[in-house]
Amino acid sequence: MTRIALDAMGGDNAPSETVAGAVEASRLGVDVVLVGHHEALQKELASHDTRLPIVDAMEVIGMGDDPARALREKPQSSINVAARLVAEGSAEGFVSAGSTGAAMAAAAIVIGRIKGVSRPAIATTFPTPGTPTIVLDSGANPEVKPEQIAQFGIMGSVASESLFGVNKPRVGLLSIGEEKGKGRDLERAAYELLEKGPTNFVGNLEGRDIAMDKADVIVTDGFTGNVFLKTTEGTVKLVSQYLLEALSEMPEEIQERAIPALAAVGERLDYETYGGAQLLGVKSVAVIAHGSSSRVAIANAIVLARDAAKSDLPGRLATQLA
Repeated sequence: MTRIALDAMGGDNAPSETVAGAVEASRLGVDVVLVGHHEALQKELASHDTRLPIVDAMEVIGMGDDPARALREKPQSSINVAARLVAEGSAEGFVSAGSTGAAMAAAAIVIGRIKGVSRPAIATTFPTPGTPTIVLDSGANPEVKPEQIAQFGIMGSVASESLFGVNKPRVGLLSIGEEKGKGRDLERAAYELLEKGPTNFVGNLEGRDIAMDKADVIVTDGFTGNVFLKTTEGTVKLVSQYLLEALSEMPEEIQERAIPALAAVGERLDYETYGGAQLLGVKSVAVIAHGSSSRVAIANAIVLARDAAKSDLPGRLATQLA
């Protein structure tokens, strides 16, 4: 059975929500090992009347810690120990809702990068009208080179095929216009490489195109991708608030019919539905969850990691990039 190591001390709501999410994932058939303070985790498990394996890790890397320095100075941190479990083969992947920088550093340094990968990238899943769209990089690399964006296209294509079964995923380049010459020097140079590369490149896309099912993979630098991601999250919350305000002024019988439909839409748009983002380009599965993740998000992140490991996403990436 595929085993996933969970950094149970990472995140704003740890360890109560991380443990609850692990319990839920285990009930869905995922083999989960908790990494963190043994006593605290055992106490949380007792409240669920459940047993899960625990690997003790007495240190925690905080959100404000310098990631690389913290990895060196806190070798027994939950993120470090979870990554080591993967590196030594005791788990096939790890999940963390803790420090994004520390999780990325642990994956790259402790587990290691796939040969040929210049920069690992965060791949975020968006619920679009067709199959979900993968956007990368979503924050790992604020500054990149054109050839790295082209490599993101390859990694995103493999992820789309492995996770969602998309045949020949369409790859688009995020820019300020659809024409070939649009964008900065970075986008123009990346366009040339993507056009000549092995992916199914469909050209430039604008931010609004993600909702139009024009691509299965959208590539950009980590700065732009992260701003795009956070803007989208904020827009979804704002529109949801407006809809609820409008609904509250309608007759009660209309509310009764509309609320279930709105709830279904809200669930589809909620980032917790996917749980976390894949860090592509490292030798094993690494899923980075939102710092404020609830038990639902944690459970879904663990399932996402399990599915990526079962489909051998890192192995497919290594083969494609060889």
